[in-house]
This record gives sequence, C-alpha cells and structure tokens, in this order.
Amino acid sequence: MTYIIMIVLLLVLFGVLSSIRQVNEYQRGVLFTFGRFTRIVNPGLTLVLPVVQTMSKVDIRTKAVDVPEQDAITKDNVSIKVNAVVYYKVFDAAKAVLEVQNYAFAVNQLASTTMRNAVGEVTLDELLASRAKISESLETLLGQATNIWGIKVENVELKDIELPEEMKRVMARVAEAEREKEAVIRKSEGEKHAAVNLAEAAKTLSDVPGALHLRTLETINDVSADQSNTIFFAMPLEILKGIEGFAKKYNAD
Repeated sequence: MTYIIMIVLLLVLFGVLSSIRQVNEYQRGVLFTFGRFTRIVNPGLTLVLPVVQTMSKVDIRTKAVDVPEQDAITKDNVSIKVNAVVYYKVFDAAKAVLEVQNYAFAVNQLASTTMRNAVGEVTLDELLASRAKISESLETLLGQATNIWGIKVENVELKDIELPEEMKRVMARVAEAEREKEAVIRKSEGEKHAAVNLAEAAKTLSDVPGALHLRTLETINDVSADQSNTIFFAMPLEILKGIEGFAKKYNAD
C-alpha cells in the first residue's frame, strides 16, 4: 500500500512539474482551455493543465524581415528589381495567434505585394529621388493591414533598386548631357563677365589721356622678354607726329 501511495505521489509530482511552463521576458503566452482563448500569460512560471489546456508562446521583440527581390514596373513603364527590409513587432499576442495562421509569413507576403503596388504608382525619377517618402508610404500601407493582426510595422526601408542595363546607359547619357549643358552655361557666364570687365577697362583707358599708350608699352615690355621675337606694333598718328617733330627739332639744333 505504501508503495502504491508513493507511486501515485510521484506520478502527481511528475504531472505537476511537466505542467509548469516558463514564459520569458520577451515572450507572451496565449492560453487556451478546451480550445477556447482564456488569457494572456505574462513572463514567469505558469501552470498549464495537461489535456485541458494548451499554450502558444509569441515573441514580442522587433523582427526584421528581408523582403526578397521583386520585379516591378514603374508608372512610366520601366522594369526594375527592388527589395526592402521591414521592421515590425507584435503588440497583441492574442490577435497574432487568433487572427492569422502564420503572422511572419503573412507579413512577408503582404510586404512583397504592397512594395510592387507602391512602385507601380510612381515614376522612376520619383522612386530614385524620393526613396524615404516611398518607404514612409509603404510603412503606412503595411501598418493599416497588419494592425488587425496585432502587429505594428515600425519601419520600412527600400534597400536596392536594380535598373536594366539599357536604362543605366540612357541615364548615363542624360547625366553627361546635363554636365555638358552646365559647362556651356558656366563658360558663357564667364565670357559675359569678361566682356563686361573688358568694356569697363576700355572705357577707363579711353577716358584717361596716355593710359592706352602706357598699356601698350607695358604689353610690349612683357612680350620683349624673349629676345628671339620680332615685334611689329601699330602706333597712333599723334605719337608718330610727336616723334617726327622731336626729330626735326633735334636735327635743327
């Protein structure tokens, strides 16, 4: 009789120990009794009655989902490949278990579809220039769909946008043309400024008596630094007449 009691006690003890479940700090337990949702189990030790009760653990930490590369067509009919990463976390463990069969798989598939749809609503230039804005739009769209699953989308980031080789060559030609255009504009602006400065210099030289002659002599002095050069230059008639008069006066003396 004693042995029987000991065996029964051991079985009861084993049953109690096997019914104890541990829920970690980053988890929440969803407890079912006879198949019906009973309550959310907080971190710690809890007793789950065999056969009568079952419990599913849900990880409530932030998760990163790498959305596989997707083929998409932009609004201006350009075929591209794009991928993204989605950060989300479970804020209601009960909904994550009751409302969707596999919330991780569901978020992945929803992100892929939503990303293709979002890319199809913008042009290629808008996609390349406003990636942050499109990421925010994706975050909003995903959040609206996943809230009913007890899931909060925290952030969405477009990672890579792969263009066809033909489009890369076209964009390179466009960029080169833009640089050439900018160079021509800058050169013309420089010539305009130079013309204005030359006009002001010419006006100054013409207004000051003898200034033009001094400038001419200075230029001749700069050029004459090389003794192998032969210099021909024109002189105003006034200077020639002055030299001629000086020569006649010198000969007369």
